[in-house]
This record gives sequence, C-alpha cells and structure tokens, in this order.
Amino acid sequence: MSYATPAELVTLMVDAGAYKLRLSTRDTLIRAFMGAAVLTLGAAFAVTVSTQTGQPLLGALLFPIGFVLLYLLGYDLLTGVFTLAPLAVLDRRPGATVTAVLRNWGLVFLGNFAGALLVALLMAIYFTYGFSADPSPVGLAIGEIGHGRTVGYAEHGAAGMLTLFIRGVLCNWMVSTAVIMSMVSKTVLGKIVAMWLPITLFFYMGFEHSIVNMFLFPSGLLLGADFTIMDYLVWNEIPTVVGNLVGGLLLAGLPLYLTYGRTAAARSIRAQRAERERRAPRTAPERAPEVVGAI
Repeated sequence: MSYATPAELVTLMVDAGAYKLRLSTRDTLIRAFMGAAVLTLGAAFAVTVSTQTGQPLLGALLFPIGFVLLYLLGYDLLTGVFTLAPLAVLDRRPGATVTAVLRNWGLVFLGNFAGALLVALLMAIYFTYGFSADPSPVGLAIGEIGHGRTVGYAEHGAAGMLTLFIRGVLCNWMVSTAVIMSMVSKTVLGKIVAMWLPITLFFYMGFEHSIVNMFLFPSGLLLGADFTIMDYLVWNEIPTVVGNLVGGLLLAGLPLYLTYGRTAAARSIRAQRAERERRAPRTAPERAPEVVGAI
C-alpha cells in the first residue's frame, strides 16, 4: 500500500496513539530524548543556514531534515503525542485512559526537555570555543531569537500573550499534520515529501514549537542573551505548550477522527429528495377568476 486513504489513515493514527500509551517508561524517555535531540540539531542547522546566507527561506526549506530523521527512526515529540494519544482514548482502546495519556505526555515532555537541553549545551560550546570566546554570529542570532520571542511578547502585555498562544496553536496544527502525513505512505520518499511541506510552512512563518524552543531559549541563556529563565517559562514555553496542545488535538487530530473514524450515516435518497422538495420555492395558489357582471 503506497497511499493510505483518510479512513485508513485514522486507523493508523489511533493504532499509533494506543501503541505509545503501552510503551514502558524507559522506552518512552529514550525515544523522547532522541526525538528532541535530532529535531533541535536540525533547528541549529536551519538557523546556521539562515544566518550565514541571509536567506530565511533557505533555512526553512532545510529545517525539516531533523523532523524527517526523527520520525523515520520512530522517536517521539510532545507535539505529536498531544495529537495521537487522546485518539486512543476516544476510540476506547484497551488500556487507553486519561491517566495513561497524562503519564505519556509527562514522560515525553521530560525526555524532550533533556534532549533539547543537551543539544543547547553542546551548541553553546560549539559557538563559543568552549565558552572561551564571544559567541559566533550564529550564536548571537540564537540569543536574539530568545530575546525577541520572550521580552518581545511581554512588551505587548495581554496582546503579546494571545499572539504567543495563537502561534503555538498554528504551529502544532502544521506539525501534527506532518506527523499524520508520515503515515500516509509506505515508501520512504513518500513519507519524506508528505512531512516536508507543513514543517517548512511552520518554521518559515515563525510559529512557536515547544520542543524547538527548549533548545533555542536555553541556548540563548547560555550564550548571554538578555532575558531570564522566568521570561522563557512565562512568556514562551508554558503558553506555547498549551497552544501546541490545542492546535494539534483540535485542528489536526480530532477533525480527521470525527469525520473518518466516526463517519455519520449517509443520508438516504428519499431523505435527500424530501429535503430538496422542502427547500423548493413555493408558488402562490391560483386564484379563481372573477365573475364579471354578476348581480
């Protein structure tokens, strides 16, 4: 099967969600750790390309390399399990409970954060010759990203918080679409192309991805950027996580599940005909002719 129809795709999504809920703590942590590490290396690569070439679009076109690698290897991101795990509960799969979903989300968050933090430390060393020199131009660019996307939001108050949340929603709408599209084909090339498109869109548009931010902001702090840990948590990570949850579940996972996993009964031909007749314009009844000259 080279292509999964939407109905088949929903079954694959639910199967994937149920499988992730059954994973051991060890395997969940390892796969989350490696998923974030591979993804954030791709983010570092994309920022490097954008900075050195002055072409942000080129960086966005190349960023999906990390995403493709991690999903071909079967690793996990919080943004993906936000979408897939609840579907197993809705489908009433054995062992799929709200408690199991929360456990999975918590473990994946911890694994992702640890993997991203490791890459942040390694790249900070790389950008500063082991903290013995000022950051390279790429390191300065990462620090500026961290400043602009924390303090920059805070300067706008509630409007900035709303914008941050919406960017998180839009991000995981696209990222979770890519997660789903990774199942649409059985061929490696088909999977790569299907995943590449929405990931390029999210990165170039500057949407907020909680796992990428677990790398960018700690890197910025290590490189001397002008914001604090509380700035990062309050004015980026926490609202981004919430936005990612809403976008992935409500805009990517649920619509497909509700229309293809629980398709409503088709309307009968008789019901459709009755509906057309009900909506047809009604003509006024004919009036009896007037009697002329009647006494």
